[in-house]
Amino acid sequence: MNFSEFLASESSHRPHYLLIGSPISHSVSPLMHNIALQHHDLKAEYHAVGVRQSEIPSLIAHFNKLEFLGANVTIPYKETVFEAMDTLGMEAAQIEAINTIVKRDGKIIGENTDEYGFRVPIEEYEDELYGETAVIFGTGGATKAINFALQGMGLEDIIMVSRRPGQYDTSGNIKMCNYDNWTAYAEDASIIINATPLGMEPNIEASPVADDQVDILTGKICYDVVYNPQETKFLKQSKQADGIPVGGLDMLIHQAAKSFKMWTGLEFPLGLIKMKLDDVFPD
Repeated sequence: MNFSEFLASESSHRPHYLLIGSPISHSVSPLMHNIALQHHDLKAEYHAVGVRQSEIPSLIAHFNKLEFLGANVTIPYKETVFEAMDTLGMEAAQIEAINTIVKRDGKIIGENTDEYGFRVPIEEYEDELYGETAVIFGTGGATKAINFALQGMGLEDIIMVSRRPGQYDTSGNIKMCNYDNWTAYAEDASIIINATPLGMEPNIEASPVADDQVDILTGKICYDVVYNPQETKFLKQSKQADGIPVGGLDMLIHQAAKSFKMWTGLEFPLGLIKMKLDDVFPD
């Protein structure tokens, strides 16, 4: 439902958490969080609401309502609502984007759990990645958190691949390239990340890597933040080339788990939620 419809519904008068974005119809966040709320017998609901740009002022006003308990924020509003927060968590302040809103002691706090969600599935490779090079396809909202995670893991160089590399200011160990010359940087990379929607339902035959470039994935960690389908074309290419495929579903689950812990102080029932999501997104 859209935000105006939500405000007119009975649900807005009961304790609730929200997913804020556009579009949001494909999201499984309500499934995950409502399972967790029910698991802990918490009297609250989680709703996905599509928000138009014109509704942002009324959305921000809604944050102060007693029934509003917190929110997740997805594209395109991770930076839009950044300025509306009373204060920011450390990660959100450094990344300059939020994906989680927490209410605490009368304050609206902006947090970012994307960095944590991204990092957990590759923690076992942290020693191997230290001092190495990463290539990231895409420059969207998730990329800021991914860059922050990679910096924290000690990667030496981060190469961001964009169709318009000249539009971005880079500093430190971050460099830009385009889709015509990314393979020149990928030779030295230990991890290649798809942070674009390429390969997402319904365009499951899309990949940032062309079919004649697949050999460059050999031996490399290939991390796709897309989670629907669980095995994207990019991950299939990784398997074909004897790379190390890492899917996006675990990132989704772990960023949600950290959000839930921030809101409630309780643990996400990871096993139960993974079982439910395997039913939704079969391999």
